Amino acid sequence: MSALLLLAALTPAAKPNVVFFLVDDLGWADVGVNGSAFHETPNIDRLAAGGVNFTQAYAACPVCSPTRASILTGRHPVRVDVTDWIPGATRSKKQGARFHHVADRDNLALEEVTTAELLRDAGYDTFFAGKWHLGSGPGDPRHDGGQTFLPTDQGFRVNVGGGERGSPYGGYYAPWTNPRLPEGGQGEYLTTHLTDRTVEYIEASGGKPFFAYLCFYNVHTPIQPYKPRLPHYEAKAGKFTTETPVIEEHDAVSRGRQDNPEYATMVEAVDTAVGRVLDALDAKGIAEETHVYFFSDNGGLCTSRRIGPTSNLPLRSGKGWLYEGGVREPCIVRAPGVGEPGATCEEVVFSTDFAPTILSLCGLTARPDLHLDGRDISGLIADPRKDVAARTVYWHYPHYHGSTWTPGAAVRDGDWKLIEFYETDAVELYNLAADPGEQHDLSKLEPGKRDQLRGELASWQREMGAKMPEPFE
Repeated sequence: MSALLLLAALTPAAKPNVVFFLVDDLGWADVGVNGSAFHETPNIDRLAAGGVNFTQAYAACPVCSPTRASILTGRHPVRVDVTDWIPGATRSKKQGARFHHVADRDNLALEEVTTAELLRDAGYDTFFAGKWHLGSGPGDPRHDGGQTFLPTDQGFRVNVGGGERGSPYGGYYAPWTNPRLPEGGQGEYLTTHLTDRTVEYIEASGGKPFFAYLCFYNVHTPIQPYKPRLPHYEAKAGKFTTETPVIEEHDAVSRGRQDNPEYATMVEAVDTAVGRVLDALDAKGIAEETHVYFFSDNGGLCTSRRIGPTSNLPLRSGKGWLYEGGVREPCIVRAPGVGEPGATCEEVVFSTDFAPTILSLCGLTARPDLHLDGRDISGLIADPRKDVAARTVYWHYPHYHGSTWTPGAAVRDGDWKLIEFYETDAVELYNLAADPGEQHDLSKLEPGKRDQLRGELASWQREMGAKMPEPFE
């Protein structure tokens, strides 16, 4: 390759297209690039081979809506007052809970400025497909006929299927009951349909850079397999000679092995969709002008009264919990001309970082006035080994959740992580460098570090005005 061609290959597009894949409930360990042997994700792995794999990337909450809000706004869920899935779960004194329900918003306030709005105002076309779960509109059960809080109210020109629900309207197979999603063919799989619409959008693009945000309902319950691939994974699961291991977790249990054929097909359906979109970018001749992001909104569903459909090992627990399995996510960024393909970054990144990073890589003016809780990580994309300032990240989840989680909060400062459980007044402390699986509670052995982190967490909560659970009298 000539020096001129090499320079062109390493020069980022001035105003790149942006494709963002957001998967629902996909665990950090569910993809091949992070070690899964049971699930097959060649296209996600291909994306990582062409970009940067962030191995310590975190969702701002162990459930969906708060993390979704943080991605689009660059602001912590506490700041936007969406701290639980919408509309969230409640508990009463009769059910034995210690605390009253903590009320938060049932939508992302229209005053919040999203990445879609900023890109739209900078000349981008904007497209949304899939799960929204940040507010309601006509056809949604909780919509009262007044103000709407849909993707089209938050900067997206096109909305394919986005509404208030967290699980797919009517399930994964047509006919579905989504008022904003035209019916697919009888028996069509939802993920295939959403991918078709996204590919059509890419194929028809031209003249303007675009932001395409494809938010899969997979792999959220109900666990409904992608049927063409089910025999393959049933045969694979049949090779195990022992029952699925069960791990006790507080008052719940966790799945101890990835061996669920139906769930595996749902992971593969996402992978196939990613491959089809990447192929569409190649066919259109715009892959080198398009930045691609891949993330999940919370950890895989692992822990509950009965074992969940996936295992997040070697990480502990899963969705709904503030252990690593509930908040550490698969995260890949491919930005041609910016970084070294196939690199790995071990620095801590947070879901609030996407908004300022997308703006930076699109050559737009930084908005620190908006992105108060996010950090521009474009420097890490360019050089994953770059020295960056130490950071502390916080989680505030003061709600009860169906996974049996009870109100609590957590902080990570360097290698140290502390979790508070308000229901039992318990505190746990872990050194993630030595113990990423959070098996050795050091709270009694390291009282100084424990008290330091508790103080940091409490100070942050006061500064943010975090709503704390109030006990029943």
